[in-house]
Amino acid sequence: MFDEFKDAMAREFEMTDMGLMSYYLGLEVKQMKDEIFMTQEGYAKEVLKKFKMLDSKPVKTPMVCGVKLRKFDDGKKVDSTLFKSLVGSLRYLTCTRPGILFSVGLVSRFMEAPSSIHMKAAKRILRYLKGTKATFKLEEVQVQPNCKLLRARDHVHLPFLKSILIR
Repeated sequence: MFDEFKDAMAREFEMTDMGLMSYYLGLEVKQMKDEIFMTQEGYAKEVLKKFKMLDSKPVKTPMVCGVKLRKFDDGKKVDSTLFKSLVGSLRYLTCTRPGILFSVGLVSRFMEAPSSIHMKAAKRILRYLKGTKATFKLEEVQVQPNCKLLRARDHVHLPFLKSILIR
């Protein structure tokens, strides 16, 4: 079925079959028979480098427990363009890191007038990413005889998978 689709597309459009995808827009992909592994470790490292957080101390949680971020606080105003860039990078990382989704959503509420407190909260998420490695796994599951679905799983702290993910 896939080959028929590919042939039809090739007749209609100019295209090149480059085989299985291994890297796309910062997303590293390893495809196997019944599962797909995805990671953004390379992209995460570039984000850490961009925001000068490569040497930062890792933390175990993306957010301090009980933190209450407010629109107007006592923090000093920060460059909103820099803050928006950081939040945008973090939002892209949620593709393979659903564990940071809530924290990223929370800091993204303050893009209009970010303060040093908001920036500190966003950078803590980077420190969390620095201390964890994650692989997002999609497993093929047979639901009915002619119906399959991909079930997502988030794998954190699996450094041995890193070697099979990147060629």
